[in-house]
Amino acid sequence: MKAILEKICSLILSVVLVCSMLPMRADASFEIPGICQVKTDTGAVIDVKTLDYGYECNTYYSLRDIAMLLKDTDKSFSLEITGSSISLNTEEAYVPTGEENVPWEDSENPDISLRRNECKVNGETVLYYTMIMKLPSGDYDCFMMAADLAMILDVDITVPGAGSLQIQTNEPFSISPAYLEQAGYFYGVNSVLVGDATTGEYYYRYQSDISYPIASTSKLMTCLLAMEAIAAGELALEEMVSVSDAVALLSTSGDGVIPLEAGGEISVQELLVGALLPSSNECALCLAEAMAGSEEAFVGIMNEKAQDLGLSQTVFYNSNGLPVYTEDFIPSKRQNRMSAEDMFRLVSYLLKVYPQVTEITSLESATLESLGLEVRNTNPLLYNMPEATGLKTGTTNKAGACLVTSLTTGDGAMEHDLVVIVLGSEDSIERGRVSGLLARYALNAFETGIGETQPGDMGQSSGDLSNGTRELPIHAEAAVDWIIRTARKR
Repeated sequence: MKAILEKICSLILSVVLVCSMLPMRADASFEIPGICQVKTDTGAVIDVKTLDYGYECNTYYSLRDIAMLLKDTDKSFSLEITGSSISLNTEEAYVPTGEENVPWEDSENPDISLRRNECKVNGETVLYYTMIMKLPSGDYDCFMMAADLAMILDVDITVPGAGSLQIQTNEPFSISPAYLEQAGYFYGVNSVLVGDATTGEYYYRYQSDISYPIASTSKLMTCLLAMEAIAAGELALEEMVSVSDAVALLSTSGDGVIPLEAGGEISVQELLVGALLPSSNECALCLAEAMAGSEEAFVGIMNEKAQDLGLSQTVFYNSNGLPVYTEDFIPSKRQNRMSAEDMFRLVSYLLKVYPQVTEITSLESATLESLGLEVRNTNPLLYNMPEATGLKTGTTNKAGACLVTSLTTGDGAMEHDLVVIVLGSEDSIERGRVSGLLARYALNAFETGIGETQPGDMGQSSGDLSNGTRELPIHAEAAVDWIIRTARKR
């Protein structure tokens, strides 16, 4: 019996040890060192160290190596790198450390974490994911995606062949969504849409008429209804709202964001800020209860409003976008759903009727005075693009990482709100990168007046039809504005 017990104890201990090791292995990073030949339009050629993060061709490039390549061009930049921060300045010359463009040692297999290190460009804080490694000299190098660096430096980068890059220092950054679609870039998302909310024009669409879970971007409808209630005199920004037991319970759950205690009070203004910036689920629920008495009643109002706006591929189950379980014997797990085209219609209406929403969504941070709490905006594009004015992030396991971005630009006569919608990306890193690329495309499409034909979009047309003419807006006001703007550009 003793021998049997010893074997059982040994087996249990082995299982415990294996189980304890699995998460460590699952979380461990895996980088593949490599070399890429990088050329410039000045004729310079240099070998740049690379790290493929996790997967082959998921490539990050040495900033010091590229800085050395661009040192004597109009796109030169200086670097200051510590163990957790990067400062890049395009107005200063690069000072070499002597370790640039040195090939990897055969034995090297660096173990570096991909993270959102503190990053500044010309003194302004930006949000990009990078890898920082220590060099033998004690200095540091930073590895960044080529697309992110291209956007920072405003240069065009092409791939002339395997294992090589071409940097066109005299050409501004540009992308082609149609080319990205052909290359399979959007396989990693559910749908995307780029358009001008002011005119109703679409610049680019991919699977945009299919309904998908939308997570916390649902709060845009909640905030729209709150602004309607304020406009109707049913709510006031300074009005204090009592925190219910249900709100307090959500606040203390794993989905809680802001600490709210039952019986406490918080203003409508702070609830709007809490719902839109840090994406507080309890703030959205508190707003719903303040407007309709219960979330169930509020959901009915949400779906009625969706019908009024013609959102045919939309259904809401709650005010915040969290999963909702039914009370059936075998419960169903439901989530708010919407197509990218419906989201575009919702956002266009919100920006047109209540443009003051961007006074909140354009804030990088805000203080909730009644709680003495500072909250930060979860939208990374606000830090990377001065044109960005919001609007909302969202993430659940089923919905993936979603981001609805608004940008303000002008044509000399009036301001326009451009909108980029990305639903269902793999994670927040990809959500920010896809949105950033499409936001740059949106600004360029607006400036040039040229959209593009997209292949295989389930029969949908994009900004341009196949014969090269732009898809015309269907609303009279938008059509008139489009004609005037087009004539002005010509």
